[in-house]
Formats: sequence, C-alpha cells, structure tokens
Amino acid sequence: MEDDEIGWIFTDVAQLDLEEHIPVIASFWETILLGAQTYGGGAFGVHVELHRKAGGLRREHFERWLVLWCQTVDELFDGPLAAAAKVHALRVANAFHGRLQSFPVAG
Repeated sequence: MEDDEIGWIFTDVAQLDLEEHIPVIASFWETILLGAQTYGGGAFGVHVELHRKAGGLRREHFERWLVLWCQTVDELFDGPLAAAAKVHALRVANAFHGRLQSFPVAG
C-alpha cells in the first residue's frame, strides 16, 4: 500500500480497507493453494472496476505487484506451496491483464 509505483491504486483508487480485505484475500489464496473452498467471490469483476477507475491497469502495475508478492512470499515462506503461490500469482496477473485489455477505462 506504500509502494511508490502501485500504492496509489490501493489507497486512492480502491480505497482499500485492509481489515476487510485481508480475510477475503486470505480466503482466495487458501482456496487456490490449499483447496479449502472458502473463497466464493469473483476476483476478476473487482479488478474490472478498478481498471476502469484507475484509467487502466497496465502491465507495469501487474509486474510490480508480482515483484512485491514474490518478495513477500520469499520473506515469509519456503517450500512447494510458496513456489506454487508465486507461479499461480504469475498466472493470475497475466490472465487478468490480458482480459482487462478489452474493458474500457474512465475518460
């Protein structure tokens, strides 16, 4: 949230409330990595709205998020699940970026 390159997306555009968001994102990753089936939301739709409000989420935004994600995973975890978290994050980032290109942005 304090990152010079993408922090503004979370704070100014999304106006993210971490107390509300952390359980949701934890549930998402718990479902992806552990098969917990606790996440029932639609992550892409939220990003479409964010893309529109931000004037377009660009490849550089996703690349920076991936760097931060991988650094955090490496600092906190090790092993096969940590590697899977990084691989899956790359897949999600690439898929979201690609799909978002067909959505209009605020003018």
